[in-house]
Amino acid sequence: MARGRKQGGGGRKEPRFGLAAAMADLRLDPKDRIPAGEDPPKKSAKKKPVEPDEDDVPAREPKPTPPKSKPARAKSRWGMSIGRMAYWAVVCGLWGVIALVGVVIWAGAHLPPIQSLEIPKRPPTIEIVGFDGTMLAQRGEMAGANVALKDLPPYLPKAFIAIEDRRFYQHWGIDPIGIGRAVVANILHRGVSQGGSTLTQQLAKNLFLTQERTLARKLQEAELALWLERKYSKREILELYLNRVYFGSGAYGVEAAAQRYFGKSARQVTVAEAAMLAGLVKSPSRLAPNRNPEGAAKRAQTVLAAMADAKFITEAQAQAQIAHPSVAVKPAGAGTVNYVADWIGEVLDDLVGQVEESIVVETTIDPKLQSVAEAAIIDELAAKSVKFNVSQGALVAMTPDGAVRAMVGGRNYADSQFNRAVTAKRQPGSAFKPFVYLTAIEQGLTPDTVRQDAPLDLKGWRPENYTKEYFGPVTLTQALAMSLNTVAVRVGLEVGPKNVVRTAHRLGIASKLDPNPSIALGTSEVSMIELVGAYAPFSNGGLAVSPHVVTRIKTLDGKLLYMRQAEQPAQVIEPRNAAMMNQMMQETLISGTAKKAEIPGWVAAGKTGTSQDFRDAWFIGYTARLVTGVWLGNDDNSPTRKATGGGLPVEVWTRFMRAAHQGVPVAALPNAQGSGLVPTLAQIASQITAPTAPAPNAAYSARSPAPNPGRGNVRPESAAGLDGWLVDRLFGGR
Repeated sequence: MARGRKQGGGGRKEPRFGLAAAMADLRLDPKDRIPAGEDPPKKSAKKKPVEPDEDDVPAREPKPTPPKSKPARAKSRWGMSIGRMAYWAVVCGLWGVIALVGVVIWAGAHLPPIQSLEIPKRPPTIEIVGFDGTMLAQRGEMAGANVALKDLPPYLPKAFIAIEDRRFYQHWGIDPIGIGRAVVANILHRGVSQGGSTLTQQLAKNLFLTQERTLARKLQEAELALWLERKYSKREILELYLNRVYFGSGAYGVEAAAQRYFGKSARQVTVAEAAMLAGLVKSPSRLAPNRNPEGAAKRAQTVLAAMADAKFITEAQAQAQIAHPSVAVKPAGAGTVNYVADWIGEVLDDLVGQVEESIVVETTIDPKLQSVAEAAIIDELAAKSVKFNVSQGALVAMTPDGAVRAMVGGRNYADSQFNRAVTAKRQPGSAFKPFVYLTAIEQGLTPDTVRQDAPLDLKGWRPENYTKEYFGPVTLTQALAMSLNTVAVRVGLEVGPKNVVRTAHRLGIASKLDPNPSIALGTSEVSMIELVGAYAPFSNGGLAVSPHVVTRIKTLDGKLLYMRQAEQPAQVIEPRNAAMMNQMMQETLISGTAKKAEIPGWVAAGKTGTSQDFRDAWFIGYTARLVTGVWLGNDDNSPTRKATGGGLPVEVWTRFMRAAHQGVPVAALPNAQGSGLVPTLAQIASQITAPTAPAPNAAYSARSPAPNPGRGNVRPESAAGLDGWLVDRLFGGR
C-alpha cells in the first residue's frame, strides 16, 4: 500500500547510501577554509570533542594574525648578538685581569727577596800587561771603577738620556708613552725598530736579571724598575746605570769603556766620545768602535742629533762634533797580541789553577817589539803574498834565557785565531841541520872536517841539493852555510839518526822525531816555539831554556798568586861546542843562504830552512840579545811559488831584528872563553881533525872566499901558527 502512495513535494526524503552520501557530508564551507599563507593547525594527541553540527551551531570567524615584518626580526637578532658579545667580553676581561694579576704575582714570587738582591758575580777578568806595565789584552769582562755623577762631564749622562730615555725625569720606572711610541714605530717598520725600556728597566736587567727575552723576565724587569724608583733618586739611578751598563768588548761601566776605547778616563771624554759611548748601548757587540768603527761613528751621529733635538747641545755643537768624530785608540800590537793572550789562557790553569777572581798577568812581552813584529809580518805578506803564493806567517822572538818578547801567530787574528807560532807543527827543513852538525861536533868532528858533496842513493831515495849542483869535498862549515843536503844526510848517517834525535830533544824539541836518514833534512814536524827555544842554547853558551811568557800573576788588590822562580839551567851543550856551532852558523849570514840577514854592528848567526816542494820557508837567527824565528807558508800545506828560507823569512827577520837592536849595547855571541870554562889549546887541538881532503872545487870557490891560513880551513904546520889558528878560529873571526 505504501508503494501505491504518490510522492509529493512535502513527502519525506529518502535516505542516501554509498559514496555520494559520504562526499556530501565532507564538503567544506568557505568559512571553514584556512587562509593562504598560514600553517595548518597542529594535530593534538588528545581526542577532539565532537563538534556540533553546523546546522545547530553557527561557525566562529577566526581572528586573522598579521605576519611579522623582516626588519623587526633582524633588529631583534642583532640585539641578541650584541648582548651576548658584551657579556662574553666582560667575562673574558675579568678572567684576563685575573690571569694578569696571577702572572704578576708569579713573577714577583720568583724574584729573590728585595732586601737580599745583589749584583751577580761576573766571570773573572784577566788583564794581560807587558813587561813595562802596558796593557796588552784582556780576557773576560772588565768592570771599571765607579765614577760619581758629579765627576763626569754633564754632556755624558745627557747623551744617554737623549738616545735611550728622553722622559727619564718624568716617568716612574715604566714609561707608557715611550712604550706606545715604540709599538707604533715597530708596527710602521714591520719589525723591532725601537724599544720601550726605560733606563731604570735597563738598570734592573743589568743588575739582577739575565739577557733572555721572555715575558717572565720583562715582568720581573718592570717590577724591579718600580722598586728601584721607590728606593733611589733619579740621580742615583742614573749613576748606577752609567757604572753598570755593558759597552762591548768585555767593558762594564763608562770608566772601563772609556779606557778600553779611548785610552782615557770617562771624566775626560769629549762630546763626540760621549755620543759614541751612548750609542754603544743599543748593540755593544756590533757597534764596538774597535771592531766596527764605521758603524760606531754613524751611531754617534744619531746620538748627537738626538742631543741637539733635546736641547742638550746646540745644532752648531752637534755639527762640529760630527765633522770631527772620535777615533778609538788601538793599543800596541792590538791584533796579533791576542795570540799571546790565548797562549797565556792555556797555561794559566797549570800556574794558578782555576781562576775564581779577577787577576793581572805580568808578561815578558815588549809592546814595541810586538808592534814591530806584527808590522813586519803583515807588510811582507801584503807586498809579496800573491807573487809567492804565501798566505800566512808567524814570528817568535825570545831572549837567550827563553823570555818571549814578541809573538805573531798569524797574519790576522780577526780572520783566524789559530796560533801558528805555538800550535802548528811544520817540517823545519834545513833549519833542523844544526842539530845534526852539533851531534857531529860532539862526536869529535870539527867545523873544518871535510865531507863529500856528491849524489847519494839510499835504497832508492836520492836526496839532492837545492841547486841540483854538487861541490865535491867541502868542510862542515861550508856544507852548513850552503845548506848542502847530501852532506847533511851523510853526516847524519855517520853519527846516527837516533843520536841526532837525542840531541834535538836535549836542546828543547818536544815533538816526536823519527830517527830515519831523512831526519837530517828536517822531515819530522815541530812547532816554531820549540824550534826557536832549541836555538837559544847556541846564543847563551849552551844552557837549556824553557820558553815562557808569564812572570807574575796577582789579584786586582795586589795579592801575589804566582811568581816565576829563577831557574838553574842545565848545561846542554859544552861551551866549546857551542862556540864552534856559532862560528859555523855565522858563516850562513856571511857567505851562505842568509846573506841578506845583517844587523849593523852586531854578530849574528842562524840557519835557513825550506821544506819539500817549498811548502815551508824558515829562518832562525840570533844574537847575544835575541833569538828570533820566522815562518811563512800556507795553512793547507800547499806549495808556495818557490819561497825559500833565504828570501821572505830573512827579510822579515832583518827588519824586526834591526829595530829590536836599536839603542841596545852591542854584545858578542858567547864562546868558551866568555863562559868561564876556557879549555887549553892542547885540549882543543886533540879534538880537531885537520882536513885531509882537497880544497873545495872551483864551483864552490866561486861562491865563497878562498880559505886562508889565518882563519880558514887549513891548519898551519908550525906550533905558533897552530895556536894562532885555534884562537882565531874558535874565539875570534867571523
